[in-house]
Amino acid sequence: MSNTLRKLDLNLLVTLEALLLEHNVTRAAERLNLSQSSVSIQLAKLRDVFKDPLLLPGPRGMRPTARAEELREPLRQALDALERAVLPASPFDPAISNKVWCVAASDYSESTILLPVLIGLRSAAPGTQLAVLEIVPSNIVKQTGDGKIDLAFHVSEEAPADLHCRLLFMEQYVLVGRVDHPCLGKRPTLSQFCKFEHVIVSPDGGGFYGVTDRALSELGLKRQIVLSVPHFLFLRAVLENTDMVAMMPSRLVRGISSLQIVEPPIDVPGFEMVMLWHERLHRDPAHRWLREHIVNSV
Repeated sequence: MSNTLRKLDLNLLVTLEALLLEHNVTRAAERLNLSQSSVSIQLAKLRDVFKDPLLLPGPRGMRPTARAEELREPLRQALDALERAVLPASPFDPAISNKVWCVAASDYSESTILLPVLIGLRSAAPGTQLAVLEIVPSNIVKQTGDGKIDLAFHVSEEAPADLHCRLLFMEQYVLVGRVDHPCLGKRPTLSQFCKFEHVIVSPDGGGFYGVTDRALSELGLKRQIVLSVPHFLFLRAVLENTDMVAMMPSRLVRGISSLQIVEPPIDVPGFEMVMLWHERLHRDPAHRWLREHIVNSV
């Protein structure tokens, strides 16, 4: 920023624009709702800033100098831009928007949050686009801060403290197997549960230990995990085609006729799903609309 701009009162530029329009101090003062003496004082300051008389006496009012004529159009554009910048944010109209949103989600969040959101989103905001990126929890703060993603969906216990956070729902685990599984006709005992062949989802890859195993270890027990997969989609296919079982979030298996849901013989802590976003978008009308749409859809 130049030294001239640093020491310049922006109100002086408003006065200069009025003088260039009216070519008369009295009429400029009336336009600005100021006294004639105030406008004369401001004109003196403008002459000092620009090192030019700017307006000279003429037979029919004041006549702009060549420097003033040079300033006329850039001054008008600059003041128009400033006025647009300080106006209150315009309301967001989803029906006419062509906004592009980018969110970060796991395959679990895609199925339980984004899928329920999509139908209403396409109906309410048909001109918008939604990009879904695979979530990398360690990058959430940087990606939201850099503007690479607008929202992230994650578990509350791992939510970064410096992001805005809103609870979407509480999830619980259920025991799941294929619909005609020979051992899931009723709730199994703990002993039977531990002997089943279990599948576990390990987002980081290759893990064979989770919240269920932690709960079992507190009782001095251990289950038999025979398969670790990175995604819930493959897990569903495994369950439908084998006698393996899995502890799964309940929202993932709602309404799936090929799978059977049984209450597990052990209490496993559930988790909270939250929506995360950066302060830079907290008051943005379009972003606020999207957040409310998601909350009302899940």
